[in-house]
Parts: sequence; C-alpha cells; structure tokens
Amino acid sequence: MEFTTIKLEKLERRATLTLNRPASMNAMDTVMMEELAQCFEALQHETDIQILVIRGEGKVFSAGGDIKAMVDPNQPMDINAAMVCLTRIVKAYYQLPMIVIAAVHGASAGLGFSLALGADIVVACENSKLAMNFIGIGLIPDGGGHFFMKERVGNVKAKQIIWEGKVLSAREAQEVGLIDYVAPDGTVFAMADQLVGKILASPIAAMITTKKILHTQNLPILESILAMEAAGQSAMRKTTDHLEGIQAFVGKRTPVFSGK
Repeated sequence: MEFTTIKLEKLERRATLTLNRPASMNAMDTVMMEELAQCFEALQHETDIQILVIRGEGKVFSAGGDIKAMVDPNQPMDINAAMVCLTRIVKAYYQLPMIVIAAVHGASAGLGFSLALGADIVVACENSKLAMNFIGIGLIPDGGGHFFMKERVGNVKAKQIIWEGKVLSAREAQEVGLIDYVAPDGTVFAMADQLVGKILASPIAAMITTKKILHTQNLPILESILAMEAAGQSAMRKTTDHLEGIQAFVGKRTPVFSGK
C-alpha cells in the first residue's frame, strides 16, 4: 500500500508509522486522514506485527488538524466528511491487535495529541510541548480526544485540561497522567526502541489479549463519544467564537470570544 503523507515500515514483528508532512508540521489534512484510516484498517488484519511505533517526521510529532486547510477559500474542508474519516481512524486505531507506542518529539497538539493519547504507551521528549488546544479556536476535541483523555485522567481532570487548553511540558503531562515516560532531549526514539525490545522479549501474546479484552468492553463508549464529537464539532464550526478563533490564529493575535 502506497501513501503520500505517511510512511509505514515493517520489520519482522514491529512496524513504524511516520506522519510525513514535515513542511506542515505533520498537520493532518484530508489526504493524511484518509491515509491513516486506510493504514489502521489494513493493520487490523496483520498477524505478524505485534508492536507499532507512531512518530512524526521532521521537527514535531504533529501540530494537529490543518487549520490552513480549514480556511482555504478554494477548497474548504468538509467538516462532516472529516468527522466520518476520523471515526474510521479512531475505531480502527483503538482495535489494533498490537501494542502501540507513540514517540513524541517537538510538539503534539489538538488532533495530533488525540492520536498520541490513543496509544497504549506514550513517550515524550523532555522539551516537547503537548496541548489539547481545540478550545483556542472555539472547537471541542475530536479524534476520540474526550475518550482518551477520560481514560487517562478521569472525567473531572479531563474537563479541566480541555477547557484550559494549556500547553503542557512533558513533565507536566506525566505528572497528571497523560503520558507515561519522559525522555531526555534527543533520545525519545532511542527510548521507544528500548521499550520495543523489552516488550518483544515479553509474553506479548498475553499482553495483546489483555488489550483486546479491555478495549472490546470500552468500544461502545468510544463509538458513542465519536458520534457526539462529530455532531458537536459540526455545530461548533458554525459558531461566532470559532470564526473569531480562526481569524485570530491566522492573524496571529489574541482572540476575543463572545460565547456565541
């Protein structure tokens, strides 16, 4: 399977998925989202791959959704189609029959952070910046962001982090339980490789079976949240606050929200 915005490399029992739009900080446009959906759906049928590492090419893991694509007057993003594609991505991702490690460097924001949080293990470079920052442009988390945040930190803390939209350091994210390991600067991929080696030397079939049991039980909740995220995001895209947030982002100024 050939891709243009991601790379999938397989070696014996491991695979590496690289987000590959470095010139755009690996922001997810419609092409990348479709390719991620196809990739995860194909990986669901893998019988030899037991561990998957997700990483970003270039300076960052992922800046999130492609905001420039959202406001492109020549080819505006179809939010409803995007939500359908995101639902495909997350459902396939959550049901992968392998252990998933996210190796985060530089930055992981918005939709990119949702993707990282959906991994079984999250390793982040010490100098990375992590943010569930949809609120800054008047939107709600998507890509299963509500579900993955709730799984990691519980409802109350998830709400507070989402509402604040604060950019967290790796240490801060680890302290609240959003990520699992902090790697010294420049060593995140080496640490991920060490974890891969450790896991592959473990009774990994038992680990994957435990994952399947727990994820199968939670799948109906994820599906419900994805449906509500799709409806909520479509509604938020029509608000005055979202328009102001986008214009402020493009104009590099502080937004002035009205609650409408």
